[in-house]
Amino acid sequence: MSELPAADPVLLLEDLHASYGDSHVLQGCSLMVGHECVTVLGRNGMGKTTLLRAILGLTPPSSGRVVLNGGNVTGLKPFQIAERGIGYVPQGRRLFESLTVQEHLVLTYRAEHRPDEWTPKRVFDLFPELWDRRNVGGTRLSGGEQQMLAIGRALVTNPRILLLDEPSEGLSPVANERVIETCRTLQREGLAILLVEQNIHVAEALANRIYVILSGRTVYESPARAFLEDLALRQKYLGV
Repeated sequence: MSELPAADPVLLLEDLHASYGDSHVLQGCSLMVGHECVTVLGRNGMGKTTLLRAILGLTPPSSGRVVLNGGNVTGLKPFQIAERGIGYVPQGRRLFESLTVQEHLVLTYRAEHRPDEWTPKRVFDLFPELWDRRNVGGTRLSGGEQQMLAIGRALVTNPRILLLDEPSEGLSPVANERVIETCRTLQREGLAILLVEQNIHVAEALANRIYVILSGRTVYESPARAFLEDLALRQKYLGV
């Protein structure tokens, strides 16, 4: 995998700030994602989830810019940002208790009428386990199956970039490897990925480049290998 950022980024963040009430959580985050997997690392409470929420407009930035596919989307409503090509896999999956597996995919499917578009059928081809349980409620699946469904639900919106928030959380080693395998498949197909993750094994398996967030600020960026092989840096920023 290439460790160099693309010349024309899919996603560009410039000095992003965001708050919850009086709590100034993001205090200057900047990063770029090309046709690659970029992983954001940081200890708990450093603002990683808030960063994704700010990108999506769920926690609107107070200043800075979010540029998606060359267009400034800062200040748009979340549904408008999603329509411009962002898929989101939230921490904890957040599936709908009242919907079956198939209903999750059908209701979120956004047709683009391209030969390579993501349809519910194509998601079932990617995850045949879900086809076998298509009439089962999404929240009744195993943890690994729920994560497959959460990824599939994002894919059928046909995004240009996929945002994943702690996808390995609570998964068995086998299910975790399946998530890694899926992300590798998506990378080979050219889908950009912005991954927030605590699991160093997942970062090692997927990341082209690494950003580290400390107290809501981007403090480090490098090719993934340079960071992951430097134990002193890992200890300094992550304590591992």
